[in-house]
Amino acid sequence: MISQSISEIYQQYYKRSFLFVKSYVRDDMAAEDIVSDTIINLWQTIRKEQVEFPVALLVTMLKNNSLNYLKHQEVKQSAIDSISSKMIRDLSYRTETLEACDPQEMFSTEITEIIEKTLVSLPEQTRRVFEMSRYENKSVKDIAVELSISPKAVEYHITKSLKVLRVALKEYLPFIYFLLLP
Repeated sequence: MISQSISEIYQQYYKRSFLFVKSYVRDDMAAEDIVSDTIINLWQTIRKEQVEFPVALLVTMLKNNSLNYLKHQEVKQSAIDSISSKMIRDLSYRTETLEACDPQEMFSTEITEIIEKTLVSLPEQTRRVFEMSRYENKSVKDIAVELSISPKAVEYHITKSLKVLRVALKEYLPFIYFLLLP
């Protein structure tokens, strides 16, 4: 066998080797690569040393190279599955979070807190006029009678409180416009 060229070894063993490897790796291109590399390694080994059973050596080399390929594929697939699993969990988390997101509730709570804090900071008379106007739906005239102040004073306090609230809620105005526009 020492006198055999690589092309002779290739012609003699390639087809059987390819079918053997392909039956395990189930990928034509990978099988071709494994067989070609293995036949070259067999030829180099035969050139360097006496090989008593070249077919047995060839089969052992094909087996080991195929096992290495399959183990590498296993690690690769495991990594892909792990990444895929993480991506699926991430997508699921983002989907659930977005489905649970209720902008009206979220901003409503924040806006309510800002309004409450702002109203507390107003002078007592201004706050009371605003609450009677907006929360109790009382008219300017009714508020004026109840608090014993002029209707102009009631309008002044309402205007003052609305200006303060507008400043406090300035960050939410674009969102409010977004929600209210058709």
